[in-house]
Amino acid sequence: MSFDRNIKIAPSILAADFANFGAECQAIEAQGADWVHVDVMDGHFVPNISFGPATCAAIRPHIKTVMDVHLMISPVDPYIEAFAQAGADFITAHIEATPHTHRTLQAIRGSGAKAGVALNPGTPADAIEHLLDLTDLVCVMTVNPGFGGQKFIDMTSKIRRLRDMIGDRPIHIEIDGGVDPKTAPLVAQAGADVLVAGSAAFRGGSVSNPAPYGENIRQIRAAAEGVWV
Repeated sequence: MSFDRNIKIAPSILAADFANFGAECQAIEAQGADWVHVDVMDGHFVPNISFGPATCAAIRPHIKTVMDVHLMISPVDPYIEAFAQAGADFITAHIEATPHTHRTLQAIRGSGAKAGVALNPGTPADAIEHLLDLTDLVCVMTVNPGFGGQKFIDMTSKIRRLRDMIGDRPIHIEIDGGVDPKTAPLVAQAGADVLVAGSAAFRGGSVSNPAPYGENIRQIRAAAEGVWV
C-alpha cells in the first residue's frame, strides 16, 4: 500500500443501509470512495453499539480499496487479531481507551495491519508525540465519538500541530466527524488527507440509486482539494 498525501474520502458505513452492507460498499467504491471506514463501537467506551469482526469479515470481499477499521472499544488488545484476520488494512485504537498505547500499536503492526491512533476532541496532539514512530495514521475526532450526524467541532489547531509533529514521516492525518463540503476545506488546509464522511457521503442515495453517493463524494473532494497545497 503506497503512501501519499492526496485527499482520500472514506465513507463511514455507519451511515449505510445495515441490511445491505456488501452492496453499499460496492456502491460507494464505484462512486469514487477511496477507503471504506468501519466504525466499531462497544457500548462501553462510547454510548453506542455497532458491529464487530464478523461484520468486517463479511464485507471484506466486497471492498476492493482500503478497509479502515476504527475501534471505539475498550479494552482494545484482545480484539486486534480478530479484526486483522477479518481483513482490516488499518486498525485504529483510541489513546484514551488503553493504558498502554505503545504496546497496542506494536500489536496492531504485529498483526499485519497498519496502526492508527485516535484522539478525542479533549485530548491534545502532544499526547501522541512519543508514539509517532509506531503510527501509520492519526485520527482526529471532530465530534465526540458514539453517534453519526453530529455537529463538527473545530480541531484545526490540533491538526496543524500534528502536521508539524509528523514532519516527513509517512503518517496519514484522518478526520472523523462532521465532514462535509463546508468543513472539508478547513481540515485539508490544516494538513489532513483522509476525510471520513458518514451522512454527508450517503445522503440522498441508496444501492438502487447510488448516483447521489458519487455527487456527495465529488463535492467533498472538490471542496478539500480547492485549498490543498
